Amino acid sequence: MNKVKAFFSLNKEVKGLLIETYVHLAKARIAKIKPFSEIAPTLGEHMKETSFEPEPESKRVLASVSQSVNLMSKYTFWESQCLVKAIAAMRMLEKRKIESTLYLGTGRDEHGKLAAHAWLRSGPYYITGSEGMDKYTVVGKFAKRIPVKRQENEDEPDI
Repeated sequence: MNKVKAFFSLNKEVKGLLIETYVHLAKARIAKIKPFSEIAPTLGEHMKETSFEPEPESKRVLASVSQSVNLMSKYTFWESQCLVKAIAAMRMLEKRKIESTLYLGTGRDEHGKLAAHAWLRSGPYYITGSEGMDKYTVVGKFAKRIPVKRQENEDEPDI
């Protein structure tokens, strides 16, 4: 009950972000039911990466999305592990016109069994899944680029 009171004591913007995060986690979990071959094309350019250059104006948004996804994933009624969190965060950043790269990795767990992990990066910052990512070999990556719209008043080049 204390968590419910804490939620309602938050300001409007934070509550909105947490609700949005919950919805994106749900959508990502539902998408995970589909074969990965159907999900992959929606994740961006296969085996490409976005820039590692920081965009200082995005740092605050990246931090709030990261915190929100990592917090809300603990309160879902479904499993919200690394891939679900990475997809949800990617969608949230895409909505905010911020590029990101989703990584898929494989490795071995402490018992020697094959394990998989997913994480999301934007610029030099890891948004989700940075814990333990160094134990995995990248086997797939998807760059979600944001198209740049041309200004209407830009002059067309002379030909």
